Amino acid sequence: MTSFATSVRYEVQRQLATVTLDRPDARNAFDQVMAESLLAALKTASRDETVRVVAITGRGNAFSAGQDIHELAAKEAQIGAQAAGDELRYRFNPIVLEIRVMDKPVIAAINGVVTGAGLGIALASDLRIATEAATFICAPHGIALIPGAGITWLLPRLTGLGIASELALLGDRIDAGRAHALGLVNWVVPNGELSERTRALADSLIEQPASSIALTKRALNRSLSAGLDQHLAYEADLQEVAAS
Repeated sequence: MTSFATSVRYEVQRQLATVTLDRPDARNAFDQVMAESLLAALKTASRDETVRVVAITGRGNAFSAGQDIHELAAKEAQIGAQAAGDELRYRFNPIVLEIRVMDKPVIAAINGVVTGAGLGIALASDLRIATEAATFICAPHGIALIPGAGITWLLPRLTGLGIASELALLGDRIDAGRAHALGLVNWVVPNGELSERTRALADSLIEQPASSIALTKRALNRSLSAGLDQHLAYEADLQEVAAS
């Protein structure tokens, strides 16, 4: 097991790298050290040829409550509203992008409440598995901020614009069952089975050819921004790479 900071644990077993957010007393809210350590852990997993799948989870009763608002408030007191934008630009956006550009599949194993930047990280993951106790809050209106860390880009693509508008504008807490029905998560599992089911999902991915998994992820990423004609040409190029 490797520790990038006391708040992030990194462990590789049988080609699965598990990254555990470990600030349970703060509901795994991200301070600067924790965010930097998560990014470092993801980059390590991406480079490690023995790792085929990455899972992100949290310790305690939360996946992540997002930004550490006490740290944000201190920064806003120093430099004003720019601090809120800088937190996204320099802290969370690089994490979301690393998850998407990584050739390896990333699983968000959602063990409890998830909101704010934690939700952005979960939505950026390729697959999401949640316990029955998990709850989701899509908008931080309680502190007069907007959904960040890619949420306003990812949410409509997962749920459609109408549902995304409901979740983002109202900011209601939804349970795991509704999250599954809306397409926010792929699977809901009984409490206490998250680790076992995540391992089984990772094993299913590991059984697939690493090259085709990587190229498929690239194609899915490209489909989100390219027109159909451009995407068909790109898909054909990737098929040649896969065949070779």
